Amino acid sequence: MKFSLSWLREHLDFTASCEEICARLNGIGLEVEGVENPAEKLAGFRTAKILEAHRHPDADRLQLCRVAAGAGYEDLQVVCGAPNARAGLHVIFAPPGTYVPGLDITIKKGKIRGEESGGMLCSLRELGLGEESNGIAELPETAPIGEAYATYAELDDPVIEIAITPNRGDALSIRGIARDLAAAGMGHLKPWLTEAVEGDFESPITWKTENPGCPYIVGRVIRGVKNGPSPEWLQRRLKAVGLKPISRLVDVTNYFTFDLGRPLHVFDVAKFSGTTLTVTHAARETFTALDGNEYVLGTDDMVIVDDAGVQSLAGIMGGQQSGVEESTTDVFVESALFDAVRIALTGRRLAIHTDARQRFERGIDPALVRSGLEAATIMIRDLCGGEPSEITESGEVPNWKRTATLRFERLATLGGVQIPADDAVRSLEHLGFEVVERDDERATFAVPSWRNDVASGQVLAQAATLDEDVAAKAAASVSRMEAECDLVEEVLRLHGLDAVPPVPLPQTAMISAPAVTPLQARTALLRRICAARGMMETVGFSFVANEDAVLFGDVPETQRLLNPIATDLDQLRPTPLVNLARALGRNLARGLGLSGEGSLFEIGPCFDFEGQHLRLAGLRGGLTAREPGRAAQEATLWDAKADLTAALNALGVPEASLAVTADAPGFYHPGRSGQVRQGPKLVLGTFGELHPRVARALGLSGTVVAFELYLDRIPQPKAKKKSAPVLSALQPVRRDFAFLAGPDVEAQGVLKAVRMADRNLIQDVRLFDVFEGGSLPEGYRSLGVEVVLQPQTESLTEAGLEALSKSVEGAVLKATGATLRR
Repeated sequence: MKFSLSWLREHLDFTASCEEICARLNGIGLEVEGVENPAEKLAGFRTAKILEAHRHPDADRLQLCRVAAGAGYEDLQVVCGAPNARAGLHVIFAPPGTYVPGLDITIKKGKIRGEESGGMLCSLRELGLGEESNGIAELPETAPIGEAYATYAELDDPVIEIAITPNRGDALSIRGIARDLAAAGMGHLKPWLTEAVEGDFESPITWKTENPGCPYIVGRVIRGVKNGPSPEWLQRRLKAVGLKPISRLVDVTNYFTFDLGRPLHVFDVAKFSGTTLTVTHAARETFTALDGNEYVLGTDDMVIVDDAGVQSLAGIMGGQQSGVEESTTDVFVESALFDAVRIALTGRRLAIHTDARQRFERGIDPALVRSGLEAATIMIRDLCGGEPSEITESGEVPNWKRTATLRFERLATLGGVQIPADDAVRSLEHLGFEVVERDDERATFAVPSWRNDVASGQVLAQAATLDEDVAAKAAASVSRMEAECDLVEEVLRLHGLDAVPPVPLPQTAMISAPAVTPLQARTALLRRICAARGMMETVGFSFVANEDAVLFGDVPETQRLLNPIATDLDQLRPTPLVNLARALGRNLARGLGLSGEGSLFEIGPCFDFEGQHLRLAGLRGGLTAREPGRAAQEATLWDAKADLTAALNALGVPEASLAVTADAPGFYHPGRSGQVRQGPKLVLGTFGELHPRVARALGLSGTVVAFELYLDRIPQPKAKKKSAPVLSALQPVRRDFAFLAGPDVEAQGVLKAVRMADRNLIQDVRLFDVFEGGSLPEGYRSLGVEVVLQPQTESLTEAGLEALSKSVEGAVLKATGATLRR
């Protein structure tokens, strides 16, 4: 919001300087974003008079001018090339040392074609104030000599720009700013009254309201007006706040938009079709606005229409079809109330930013609808002439009257400042709040019409399951509390926000809450683990092609998209492996199958009959990079198992509690895959080679291995009190065993039996070899198991090792039927 000090003086009688005004604005919450003083750019320029003008002896187009420019420059010579330079002309003079903004030069004293020149005679373009001209600026004969040009031209008028918070719609008017400053002790607010203009005839245009977003609208016809350029004072004020003057009729509406915060609009009556203007919903139609752009309107947009169609986008911008021109003689002036939310949604959807929209969506004064029209009528009649009609209206002004109660002790308990009750009441009265009732502890105020943000009564949506009586009681309590907080804020604001002591919020806990959730921490850890294992992370769509999804098991028909964004993205994916397989296929097709390019992983959602789940999936294909002494080779299922095991270890899942079963999903190779379980029922993940049928369908060649980790099923580690680890001073001992296992014996069962043989002495058990064929019976396998023994108090003896071996042999035989190979 911009305003000039001279415009502010129309509403506020003050003697403070610009710096003091800015300081007080900051103190009352109207933050000053910048101050621009045009006089600073025109420092040095002064009014002058050409006493004599003669042709330069050595240049036909130059003249030697004797110039009088006040004290210190009573009589000096200036060389000038302007064709209109002549004796007796009052001009703008720039003495040496003056910076000329239009030319980006600094004037110096010197010689031109051998003749002394003690300055420069300027055009408005050279001062940065006008367009190209045919010569120097010509001032009236009444212009004084030697006065600062900025002062003479009334350009020494600082323009202040302030930031407006969304709740302060009243501060989007110069009168609202003046009211705040007056309440803060920066002068006295001048009264503003406008007389009612009697109509000379009945309005030929009438209103009709069919949209609840417009509760009240008024208007009147003014006939016989004469449009044209606005007077200099009006143009100067509009330019100061960043508006381009257009014509008298349009400039009047822009003037009151800033002066009172009352948006208005003028229509050309001759361009109407019919005699009724209706506020209604738009159809799906195209509308050409005053900015020349076409907008496609929707049914939620509020418009003003006549018999021919849309003439205005209500509360935002008028239409080009009914806009006023220089030839306009009869106008219809509109003043209305429009719903803030509807205006905001329409403006946001159409990306239209106007001063009217800015004010309507922040709330305008409902009491100014009729008086704003009267004020505009008077100014139009004064500037353009014409005869006004009677006012036509539709709807009625909403009941804006409401009260708010302030408990004086809340100024200290909520605001942290001790302010006497009388001072608090006086501050609110200066803002326009009227005391309705008061005692020693509290006061109830009538809220003025221009403060839409105080005691608005708007309550956030409540839970649908809340009892109606409880909800109503809660809403009423919230409204009372928020209204009181609004009053506390106003008192503190006028007291000075800088005077409010900063108080830290109460500390809820000695230890700060973690910045990330346990799930977020887990996913970040897994990303690091997979990256460290040479895998590249991908991020895929949750939508995949249905023909790809069915390769990875049954997919619910309810998760099929009827209107997908693409034909190959019509199914919610059952596993991230779908995306990884397609990405791997593209990499391999482009020759990127070495090392990390053929090893991919993703942490993302997947969907099945039970709903949505979070899953870590990895895929390896192609060849490893060649190294000295090692040829390139394909990945194996053991690589996938190692990836899955590393992820489980990183999450703190005890490896001893895990078991592997050979019942992986059908998209894995039936003999080269497995499921990792914790206990008999909880499946934590799967690994193995992709089924050749799936690989061929996806265009993959060679061996492709994959793993999946079901993150939703990983239990959170139990919090344990950590103690110092017990480290043995004795050397660990390793012993290898080879068990002859029948076709029904699982290696996992053998490992578990070995581990349970002596839980105190056996530290680790690993499967290091699987052998079939040779001299072994058909269907039998030899399982090589490495056992790590860690003595704690004394070294192991041969007898002890022999006893342990027998215990391991017996435990395996009893649990699985496997025997020790001799």
